[in-house]
Amino acid sequence: MSPQMNTTELQEVKKRYNIVGNCDALNRAVDIALKVASTDLSVLIVGESGVGKEILPRIIHDRSPRRKERYFAINCGAIPEGTIDSELFGHEKGAYTGSVGESEGYFGAANKGTIFLDEVGELPLATQARLLRVLENGEYIRVGGTQVRKTDVRIVAATNINFRKAISEGRFREDLYYRLLQVSIQMPPLRERGNDILQLFRLFAMQMAEKHKFPRITLSEEAQQLMLRYKWPGNVRQLKNITEQMSVLSEKREIDAETLSQFIPQDPESTQLVPITPAGSHSYENEREMLYKILQELHGNVSDLRREMTSLRKQLDEVRGLGGASAFGGVAAFEPEASALPTAVHNSESERPAPVEDADAEEIKDQESLNLNQMSKQMLEKALERNGGNRKRAAQELGISDRTLYRRLKQYGLDNK
Repeated sequence: MSPQMNTTELQEVKKRYNIVGNCDALNRAVDIALKVASTDLSVLIVGESGVGKEILPRIIHDRSPRRKERYFAINCGAIPEGTIDSELFGHEKGAYTGSVGESEGYFGAANKGTIFLDEVGELPLATQARLLRVLENGEYIRVGGTQVRKTDVRIVAATNINFRKAISEGRFREDLYYRLLQVSIQMPPLRERGNDILQLFRLFAMQMAEKHKFPRITLSEEAQQLMLRYKWPGNVRQLKNITEQMSVLSEKREIDAETLSQFIPQDPESTQLVPITPAGSHSYENEREMLYKILQELHGNVSDLRREMTSLRKQLDEVRGLGGASAFGGVAAFEPEASALPTAVHNSESERPAPVEDADAEEIKDQESLNLNQMSKQMLEKALERNGGNRKRAAQELGISDRTLYRRLKQYGLDNK
Protein backbone atom coordinates (compact mmCIF):
# COMPACT_ATOMS: atom_id res chain seq x y z
CA MET A 1 0.00 0.00 0.00
CA SER A 2 1.27 3.47 -0.88
CA PRO A 3 2.50 5.47 2.14
CA GLN A 4 0.47 8.46 0.92
CA MET A 5 -2.74 6.45 1.02
CA ASN A 6 -5.23 7.61 3.64
CA THR A 7 -6.09 4.26 5.19
CA THR A 8 -9.05 5.54 7.21
CA GLU A 9 -10.67 7.27 4.25
CA LEU A 10 -10.00 4.27 2.05
CA GLN A 11 -11.73 1.85 4.43
CA GLU A 12 -14.70 4.21 4.80
CA VAL A 13 -15.14 4.40 1.03
CA LYS A 14 -14.84 0.63 0.64
CA LYS A 15 -17.46 0.12 3.33
CA ARG A 16 -19.84 2.65 1.75
CA TYR A 17 -19.62 1.03 -1.69
CA ASN A 18 -19.56 -2.53 -0.34
CA ILE A 19 -16.06 -3.23 -1.71
CA VAL A 20 -14.82 -6.44 -0.09
CA GLY A 21 -11.12 -7.29 0.06
CA ASN A 22 -7.87 -5.80 1.15
CA CYS A 23 -5.26 -6.79 -1.45
CA ASP A 24 -2.76 -4.09 -2.39
CA ALA A 25 -3.82 -3.93 -6.05
CA LEU A 26 -7.46 -3.34 -5.13
CA ASN A 27 -6.58 -0.71 -2.52
CA ARG A 28 -4.34 1.04 -5.04
CA ALA A 29 -7.15 1.19 -7.62
CA VAL A 30 -9.60 2.72 -5.11
CA ASP A 31 -6.95 5.15 -3.88
CA ILE A 32 -6.25 6.42 -7.43
CA ALA A 33 -9.99 6.89 -7.98
CA LEU A 34 -10.21 9.02 -4.83
CA LYS A 35 -7.21 11.14 -5.80
CA VAL A 36 -8.36 11.81 -9.36
CA ALA A 37 -12.00 12.50 -8.42
CA SER A 38 -11.46 16.20 -7.68
CA THR A 39 -9.99 16.83 -11.14
CA ASP A 40 -11.60 16.88 -14.60
CA LEU A 41 -9.12 14.42 -16.11
CA SER A 42 -10.43 11.59 -18.26
CA VAL A 43 -9.99 8.19 -16.62
CA LEU A 44 -9.54 4.80 -18.30
CA ILE A 45 -10.25 1.75 -16.13
CA VAL A 46 -8.71 -1.46 -17.43
CA GLY A 47 -9.54 -4.96 -16.23
CA GLU A 48 -11.04 -8.30 -17.16
CA SER A 49 -14.77 -8.81 -17.44
CA GLY A 50 -16.44 -9.31 -14.07
CA VAL A 51 -13.80 -7.66 -11.84
CA GLY A 52 -16.11 -4.83 -10.75
CA LYS A 53 -14.85 -1.92 -12.88
CA GLU A 54 -18.24 -0.18 -12.63
CA ILE A 55 -17.69 0.71 -8.96
CA LEU A 56 -14.80 3.13 -9.59
CA PRO A 57 -16.67 5.57 -11.91
CA ARG A 58 -19.39 5.92 -9.29
CA ILE A 59 -16.78 6.73 -6.63
CA ILE A 60 -15.11 9.26 -8.95
CA HIS A 61 -18.41 11.03 -9.67
CA ASP A 62 -19.67 11.02 -6.08
CA ARG A 63 -16.39 12.51 -4.78
CA SER A 64 -16.09 15.13 -7.54
CA PRO A 65 -17.39 18.72 -7.81
CA ARG A 66 -19.93 17.30 -10.29
CA ARG A 67 -21.58 15.03 -7.71
CA LYS A 68 -24.82 17.08 -7.70
CA GLU A 69 -25.16 16.78 -11.49
CA ARG A 70 -26.31 13.80 -13.55
CA TYR A 71 -24.39 10.53 -13.90
CA PHE A 72 -24.94 8.11 -16.76
CA ALA A 73 -23.46 4.60 -17.07
CA ILE A 74 -23.57 3.39 -20.70
CA ASN A 75 -22.64 -0.07 -21.97
CA CYS A 76 -21.24 0.69 -25.42
CA GLY A 77 -21.22 -2.98 -26.40
CA ALA A 78 -24.97 -3.33 -25.78
CA ILE A 79 -26.08 -0.55 -28.16
CA PRO A 80 -26.51 -1.52 -31.86
CA GLU A 81 -23.97 0.08 -34.17
CA GLY A 82 -26.71 1.71 -36.24
CA THR A 83 -28.17 3.69 -33.33
CA ILE A 84 -25.22 4.32 -31.02
CA ASP A 85 -24.43 7.78 -32.45
CA SER A 86 -28.03 8.83 -31.89
CA GLU A 87 -28.00 7.41 -28.33
CA LEU A 88 -24.81 9.24 -27.39
CA PHE A 89 -25.07 12.51 -29.31
CA GLY A 90 -28.79 12.83 -30.01
CA HIS A 91 -30.62 13.34 -33.31
CA GLU A 92 -32.81 15.84 -35.09
CA LYS A 93 -36.42 15.21 -36.05
CA GLY A 94 -36.58 13.02 -39.15
CA ALA A 95 -32.86 12.19 -39.03
CA TYR A 96 -33.70 8.56 -39.76
CA THR A 97 -36.73 6.34 -40.23
CA GLY A 98 -38.77 6.28 -37.05
CA SER A 99 -37.28 9.43 -35.48
CA VAL A 100 -40.54 11.30 -34.95
CA GLY A 101 -38.96 13.77 -32.53
CA GLU A 102 -35.58 15.14 -31.59
CA SER A 103 -33.30 13.78 -28.86
CA GLU A 104 -30.51 15.49 -26.95
CA GLY A 105 -28.61 12.23 -26.36
CA TYR A 106 -26.51 11.33 -23.34
CA PHE A 107 -23.91 14.02 -23.96
CA GLY A 108 -26.59 16.67 -24.00
CA ALA A 109 -28.43 15.33 -20.97
CA ALA A 110 -25.22 14.87 -18.94
CA ASN A 111 -23.97 18.45 -19.37
CA LYS A 112 -21.97 19.43 -16.24
CA GLY A 113 -22.13 15.81 -15.08
CA THR A 114 -20.30 12.52 -15.69
CA ILE A 115 -20.61 9.79 -18.32
CA PHE A 116 -19.24 6.31 -17.74
CA LEU A 117 -18.56 4.52 -21.05
CA ASP A 118 -18.29 0.83 -20.26
CA GLU A 119 -16.78 -1.43 -22.97
CA VAL A 120 -15.52 1.68 -24.79
CA GLY A 121 -13.37 -0.57 -26.99
CA GLU A 122 -16.55 -1.75 -28.75
CA LEU A 123 -17.32 1.69 -30.20
CA PRO A 124 -17.42 1.86 -34.02
CA LEU A 125 -14.67 3.97 -35.63
CA ALA A 126 -17.11 6.68 -36.74
CA THR A 127 -18.38 7.05 -33.17
CA GLN A 128 -14.80 7.14 -31.90
CA ALA A 129 -14.17 10.19 -34.10
CA ARG A 130 -17.19 11.96 -32.57
CA LEU A 131 -16.06 11.07 -29.06
CA LEU A 132 -12.57 12.40 -29.76
CA ARG A 133 -14.02 15.77 -30.74
CA VAL A 134 -15.99 15.93 -27.48
CA LEU A 135 -12.86 15.16 -25.49
CA GLU A 136 -10.78 17.76 -27.34
CA ASN A 137 -13.12 20.77 -27.32
CA GLY A 138 -16.49 19.69 -25.90
CA GLU A 139 -18.22 19.96 -29.28
CA TYR A 140 -20.57 17.55 -31.05
CA ILE A 141 -23.27 17.53 -33.73
CA ARG A 142 -26.52 15.64 -33.47
CA VAL A 143 -27.28 12.94 -36.04
CA GLY A 144 -29.01 14.62 -38.97
CA GLY A 145 -28.09 18.09 -37.72
CA THR A 146 -25.66 20.82 -38.73
CA GLN A 147 -25.50 22.94 -35.59
CA VAL A 148 -22.39 22.54 -33.45
CA ARG A 149 -23.34 22.03 -29.80
CA LYS A 150 -21.26 22.34 -26.65
CA THR A 151 -21.21 20.10 -23.60
CA ASP A 152 -19.16 19.99 -20.40
CA VAL A 153 -18.94 16.31 -19.48
CA ARG A 154 -16.44 14.33 -17.42
CA ILE A 155 -15.71 11.02 -19.16
CA VAL A 156 -14.71 7.84 -17.36
CA ALA A 157 -14.23 4.81 -19.62
CA ALA A 158 -13.62 1.12 -19.01
CA THR A 159 -12.52 -1.77 -21.18
CA ASN A 160 -11.41 -5.39 -21.05
CA ILE A 161 -9.73 -5.42 -24.49
CA ASN A 162 -6.05 -5.16 -25.35
CA PHE A 163 -5.87 -1.61 -26.70
CA ARG A 164 -2.42 -2.06 -28.25
CA LYS A 165 -3.71 -5.01 -30.28
CA ALA A 166 -6.92 -3.17 -31.22
CA ILE A 167 -4.92 -0.14 -32.40
CA SER A 168 -2.52 -2.27 -34.47
CA GLU A 169 -5.51 -3.99 -36.11
CA GLY A 170 -7.16 -0.65 -36.90
CA ARG A 171 -10.14 -1.26 -34.59
CA PHE A 172 -9.42 1.63 -32.23
CA ARG A 173 -8.05 5.13 -32.81
CA GLU A 174 -4.67 5.72 -31.24
CA ASP A 175 -5.35 9.44 -30.68
CA LEU A 176 -8.58 8.63 -28.81
CA TYR A 177 -6.74 6.07 -26.69
CA TYR A 178 -4.26 8.67 -25.45
CA ARG A 179 -7.05 11.20 -24.80
CA LEU A 180 -8.83 8.67 -22.61
CA LEU A 181 -5.58 7.64 -20.93
CA GLN A 182 -5.00 10.83 -18.94
CA VAL A 183 -5.27 8.63 -15.85
CA SER A 184 -5.25 4.83 -15.98
CA ILE A 185 -6.57 2.53 -13.24
CA GLN A 186 -5.90 -1.21 -13.32
CA MET A 187 -8.47 -3.43 -11.62
CA PRO A 188 -6.90 -6.76 -10.57
CA PRO A 189 -8.42 -10.10 -11.63
CA LEU A 190 -9.88 -12.20 -8.83
CA ARG A 191 -7.22 -14.92 -9.13
CA GLU A 192 -4.56 -12.37 -8.08
CA ARG A 193 -6.42 -11.16 -4.99
CA GLY A 194 -5.50 -14.03 -2.65
CA ASN A 195 -7.63 -14.27 0.49
CA ASP A 196 -10.09 -11.70 -0.91
CA ILE A 197 -11.63 -14.72 -2.68
CA LEU A 198 -12.61 -16.29 0.65
CA GLN A 199 -13.91 -12.98 2.02
CA LEU A 200 -16.12 -12.53 -1.03
CA PHE A 201 -17.39 -16.09 -0.73
CA ARG A 202 -18.40 -15.50 2.90
CA LEU A 203 -20.21 -12.29 1.91
CA PHE A 204 -22.17 -13.94 -0.91
CA ALA A 205 -22.99 -16.97 1.26
CA MET A 206 -24.27 -14.72 4.04
CA GLN A 207 -26.39 -12.68 1.64
CA MET A 208 -28.02 -15.83 0.26
CA ALA A 209 -28.69 -17.23 3.74
CA GLU A 210 -30.31 -13.99 4.93
CA LYS A 211 -32.37 -13.58 1.77
CA HIS A 212 -33.74 -17.13 1.63
CA LYS A 213 -33.74 -17.96 5.35
CA PHE A 214 -31.60 -21.10 5.32
CA PRO A 215 -28.30 -22.03 7.01
CA ARG A 216 -25.21 -20.39 5.57
CA ILE A 217 -22.76 -22.58 3.68
CA THR A 218 -19.08 -22.74 4.68
CA LEU A 219 -15.92 -24.19 3.12
CA SER A 220 -13.69 -26.99 4.38
CA GLU A 221 -9.93 -26.40 4.43
CA GLU A 222 -9.47 -28.41 1.21
CA ALA A 223 -12.28 -26.49 -0.50
CA GLN A 224 -10.69 -23.18 0.52
CA GLN A 225 -7.41 -24.25 -1.11
CA LEU A 226 -9.29 -25.23 -4.28
CA MET A 227 -10.98 -21.82 -4.26
CA LEU A 228 -7.59 -20.08 -4.03
CA ARG A 229 -6.07 -22.20 -6.80
CA TYR A 230 -8.92 -21.88 -9.30
CA LYS A 231 -8.34 -19.49 -12.22
CA TRP A 232 -11.75 -17.69 -11.97
CA PRO A 233 -12.06 -16.62 -15.62
CA GLY A 234 -15.38 -14.94 -14.79
CA ASN A 235 -13.87 -13.16 -11.76
CA VAL A 236 -16.17 -11.84 -9.00
CA ARG A 237 -19.31 -12.38 -11.07
CA GLN A 238 -18.49 -16.07 -11.48
CA LEU A 239 -17.67 -16.50 -7.77
CA LYS A 240 -21.01 -14.96 -6.82
CA ASN A 241 -22.92 -17.24 -9.20
CA ILE A 242 -21.18 -20.41 -7.95
CA THR A 243 -21.73 -19.43 -4.30
CA GLU A 244 -25.43 -18.87 -4.95
CA GLN A 245 -25.73 -22.19 -6.80
CA MET A 246 -24.11 -24.11 -3.94
CA SER A 247 -26.27 -22.31 -1.38
CA VAL A 248 -29.42 -23.51 -3.13
CA LEU A 249 -28.46 -26.88 -4.59
CA SER A 250 -26.01 -28.43 -2.14
CA GLU A 251 -27.47 -30.60 0.61
CA LYS A 252 -24.29 -30.12 2.66
CA ARG A 253 -23.81 -26.88 4.53
CA GLU A 254 -20.06 -27.41 4.78
CA ILE A 255 -18.77 -27.57 1.23
CA ASP A 256 -15.82 -29.93 0.79
CA ALA A 257 -13.44 -30.03 -2.20
CA GLU A 258 -15.40 -32.82 -3.91
CA THR A 259 -18.66 -30.89 -3.70
CA LEU A 260 -17.02 -27.65 -4.83
CA SER A 261 -15.47 -29.36 -7.85
CA GLN A 262 -18.99 -30.33 -8.98
CA PHE A 263 -19.94 -26.65 -9.28
CA ILE A 264 -16.73 -25.43 -10.89
CA PRO A 265 -16.95 -25.77 -14.71
CA GLN A 266 -14.95 -28.70 -16.04
CA ASP A 267 -13.98 -26.96 -19.30
CA PRO A 268 -10.15 -27.25 -19.33
CA GLU A 269 -9.90 -23.82 -20.94
CA SER A 270 -11.61 -22.21 -17.95
CA THR A 271 -10.56 -24.40 -15.02
CA GLN A 272 -6.82 -24.05 -15.24
CA LEU A 273 -5.45 -23.81 -11.72
CA VAL A 274 -2.87 -21.18 -10.92
CA PRO A 275 -0.03 -21.87 -8.48
CA ILE A 276 -0.08 -20.09 -5.14
CA THR A 277 3.27 -18.33 -4.72
CA PRO A 278 4.58 -16.61 -1.61
CA ALA A 279 4.00 -12.88 -1.28
CA GLY A 280 6.51 -10.84 -3.24
CA SER A 281 7.39 -13.67 -5.63
CA HIS A 282 6.08 -14.58 -9.06
CA SER A 283 6.47 -17.59 -11.34
CA TYR A 284 6.63 -17.10 -15.09
CA GLU A 285 6.46 -20.83 -15.90
CA ASN A 286 2.82 -20.74 -17.00
CA GLU A 287 3.40 -17.64 -19.09
CA ARG A 288 6.33 -19.30 -20.88
CA GLU A 289 4.33 -22.44 -21.58
CA MET A 290 1.47 -20.40 -23.02
CA LEU A 291 3.83 -18.39 -25.22
CA TYR A 292 5.52 -21.56 -26.49
CA LYS A 293 2.14 -23.03 -27.35
CA ILE A 294 1.07 -19.89 -29.23
CA LEU A 295 4.38 -19.73 -31.11
CA GLN A 296 4.12 -23.39 -32.08
CA GLU A 297 0.59 -22.89 -33.43
CA LEU A 298 1.68 -19.81 -35.38
CA HIS A 299 4.70 -21.68 -36.77
CA GLY A 300 2.44 -24.51 -37.90
CA ASN A 301 0.03 -22.10 -39.61
CA VAL A 302 2.86 -20.29 -41.39
CA SER A 303 4.43 -23.59 -42.49
CA ASP A 304 1.11 -24.83 -43.90
CA LEU A 305 0.61 -21.57 -45.76
CA ARG A 306 4.16 -21.69 -47.15
CA ARG A 307 3.63 -25.26 -48.42
CA GLU A 308 0.38 -24.29 -50.09
CA MET A 309 1.96 -21.26 -51.77
CA THR A 310 4.94 -23.33 -52.96
CA SER A 311 2.59 -25.89 -54.47
CA LEU A 312 0.56 -23.15 -56.14
CA ARG A 313 3.62 -21.48 -57.64
CA LYS A 314 4.84 -24.86 -58.93
CA GLN A 315 1.52 -25.39 -60.69
CA LEU A 316 1.66 -21.91 -62.21
CA ASP A 317 5.23 -22.55 -63.42
CA GLU A 318 4.01 -25.73 -65.10
CA VAL A 319 1.26 -23.74 -66.79
CA ARG A 320 3.79 -21.27 -68.16
CA GLY A 321 6.10 -24.09 -69.28
CA LEU A 322 3.31 -25.90 -71.17
CA GLY A 323 2.13 -22.67 -72.73
CA GLY A 324 -1.43 -23.08 -71.60
CA ALA A 325 -3.87 -23.82 -68.82
CA SER A 326 -4.26 -27.57 -69.35
CA ALA A 327 -2.01 -28.22 -66.33
CA PHE A 328 -3.78 -25.70 -64.16
CA GLY A 329 -5.36 -28.53 -62.17
CA GLY A 330 -6.58 -27.62 -58.74
CA VAL A 331 -5.98 -23.89 -59.13
CA ALA A 332 -8.90 -23.54 -61.51
CA ALA A 333 -11.13 -25.13 -58.91
CA PHE A 334 -10.35 -22.25 -56.57
CA GLU A 335 -11.01 -19.59 -59.21
CA PRO A 336 -14.06 -20.55 -61.31
CA GLU A 337 -14.32 -17.07 -62.79
CA ALA A 338 -10.90 -17.26 -64.47
CA SER A 339 -12.53 -18.60 -67.65
CA ALA A 340 -10.33 -16.43 -69.84
CA LEU A 341 -7.22 -18.47 -69.05
CA PRO A 342 -8.11 -21.68 -70.96
CA THR A 343 -8.73 -19.73 -74.20
CA ALA A 344 -5.09 -18.68 -74.15
CA VAL A 345 -4.10 -22.35 -74.81
CA HIS A 346 -5.04 -22.05 -78.45
CA ASN A 347 -3.10 -18.85 -79.07
CA SER A 348 0.46 -18.68 -80.25
CA GLU A 349 3.09 -16.83 -78.19
CA SER A 350 2.68 -13.77 -80.41
CA GLU A 351 -1.11 -13.86 -80.13
CA ARG A 352 -1.19 -14.28 -76.37
CA PRO A 353 -2.31 -11.13 -74.44
CA ALA A 354 0.60 -9.11 -73.13
CA PRO A 355 -0.11 -8.91 -69.37
CA VAL A 356 0.37 -12.64 -68.67
CA GLU A 357 2.57 -11.97 -65.63
CA ASP A 358 -0.11 -9.66 -64.20
CA ALA A 359 -2.72 -12.39 -64.61
CA ASP A 360 -0.48 -14.90 -62.83
CA ALA A 361 0.11 -12.43 -60.02
CA GLU A 362 -3.63 -11.94 -59.66
CA GLU A 363 -4.12 -15.73 -59.46
CA ILE A 364 -1.51 -15.96 -56.68
CA LYS A 365 -3.11 -13.06 -54.85
CA ASP A 366 -6.58 -14.58 -55.14
CA GLN A 367 -5.30 -17.96 -53.96
CA GLU A 368 -3.56 -16.35 -50.98
CA SER A 369 -6.81 -14.63 -50.04
CA LEU A 370 -8.77 -17.88 -50.32
CA ASN A 371 -6.21 -19.80 -48.26
CA LEU A 372 -6.20 -17.12 -45.55
CA ASN A 373 -10.01 -17.09 -45.46
CA GLN A 374 -10.02 -20.88 -45.11
CA MET A 375 -7.46 -20.66 -42.28
CA SER A 376 -9.50 -17.95 -40.57
CA LYS A 377 -12.63 -20.10 -40.83
CA GLN A 378 -10.79 -23.10 -39.37
CA MET A 379 -9.42 -20.99 -36.50
CA LEU A 380 -12.96 -19.80 -35.70
CA GLU A 381 -14.32 -23.35 -35.78
CA LYS A 382 -11.53 -24.63 -33.52
CA ALA A 383 -11.94 -21.73 -31.07
CA LEU A 384 -15.70 -22.39 -30.84
CA GLU A 385 -15.06 -26.12 -30.39
CA ARG A 386 -12.53 -25.54 -27.61
CA ASN A 387 -14.97 -23.23 -25.82
CA GLY A 388 -17.98 -25.52 -26.14
CA GLY A 389 -19.72 -23.16 -28.58
CA ASN A 390 -19.44 -20.18 -26.20
CA ARG A 391 -18.96 -17.28 -28.60
CA LYS A 392 -17.88 -14.75 -25.99
CA ARG A 393 -15.05 -16.98 -24.71
CA ALA A 394 -14.05 -17.82 -28.29
CA ALA A 395 -13.79 -14.09 -29.12
CA GLN A 396 -11.65 -13.50 -26.04
CA GLU A 397 -9.35 -16.38 -27.00
CA LEU A 398 -8.92 -14.99 -30.54
CA GLY A 399 -8.38 -11.45 -29.25
CA ILE A 400 -11.32 -9.95 -31.19
CA SER A 401 -14.54 -8.25 -30.13
CA ASP A 402 -17.89 -10.06 -29.93
CA ARG A 403 -19.15 -7.93 -32.82
CA THR A 404 -16.20 -8.92 -35.04
CA LEU A 405 -16.71 -12.60 -34.17
CA TYR A 406 -20.41 -12.49 -35.10
CA ARG A 407 -19.58 -10.73 -38.39
CA ARG A 408 -17.02 -13.39 -39.32
CA LEU A 409 -19.33 -16.23 -38.31
CA LYS A 410 -21.95 -14.82 -40.68
CA GLN A 411 -19.31 -14.35 -43.40
CA TYR A 412 -18.26 -18.01 -43.19
CA GLY A 413 -21.79 -19.37 -42.76
CA LEU A 414 -21.17 -20.46 -39.17
CA ASP A 415 -23.72 -18.19 -37.48
CA ASN A 416 -26.35 -20.94 -37.21
CA LYS A 417 -24.00 -23.45 -35.56
